[in-house]
Amino acid sequence: MATRRTGEAEADGRQGASKLTFSIREWLNLSVRWFHIFAAIMWVGQTYYFTWLDGQFGRLEKTAAGDGTAPQIWMVHSGGFYAVTKQNSLGVSPGQVRWFRWEALMTWLSGMVLLFLVYYSSSGLVDSDVANISQGAGIAIGLAVLLGGWLIYDLAARSPLGRSEAAFAGFSLIMIAAIAWGLMHLLSGRAAYIEVGAMLGTIMTANVWFRILPSQRKMIATAAAGARFDASLAAQAKLRSKQNTFMAVPVVFIMISNHFPVATYGNTYGWEILVALVMIGWAAAKLIREA
Repeated sequence: MATRRTGEAEADGRQGASKLTFSIREWLNLSVRWFHIFAAIMWVGQTYYFTWLDGQFGRLEKTAAGDGTAPQIWMVHSGGFYAVTKQNSLGVSPGQVRWFRWEALMTWLSGMVLLFLVYYSSSGLVDSDVANISQGAGIAIGLAVLLGGWLIYDLAARSPLGRSEAAFAGFSLIMIAAIAWGLMHLLSGRAAYIEVGAMLGTIMTANVWFRILPSQRKMIATAAAGARFDASLAAQAKLRSKQNTFMAVPVVFIMISNHFPVATYGNTYGWEILVALVMIGWAAAKLIREA
């Protein structure tokens, strides 16, 4: 009788420990997801705000009076009016310039934590009905897609292909379709969708830290020295920022797709729907940018 009670107590203890572990994992998932979404809101909001400003200044510069005065954009928000001007020289010390970069890094880092927590360290990554591969192989494939996606994108953007918006968009769509098709035949449908979203998010973050910020650092250093900065630096940063706005909407679509498996990754036409979502996201981004 004592042995039986001891066994029951041990079983209850294991069950209690399992529940505690599950509860901690759930709270960790919720907390990181909360942080991830809020950081993404800040990052994407800033990206669209500045690209919208740039578009407005582009229109104003075409209709400028030519009297040498800098065009202004007037806005109203909360309790005041705001007049924004675009400067071609630095009128303050470099230390007074506000940079927007940590939001992108925090979004990506929290997203990677979620990727490891929800997929790489759980059973949601691979599906034996899709492909008979190990968890380790699935993780290797996922990480290779993140790194390879950035390398392919960056090489294409710096090649002659990147000089044509239509050609680059066509190439990007073909690559996304190929990657989506491949992942849907290697990983679980849900993981395949999230991997494509994580790849786009990685490209966006790498754009900020490896292409946009270095150009801005050079611009600030040159302007602080009293010289005129190379206009191509501004053009490169502007192009990568513009491309980020086109990736942001599909990434958000993909983030919420796991709540609708019948319509998205669980559908017979899962990868085709994913490509269609990307195209719809691009169209939505274009409308938002031009509003």
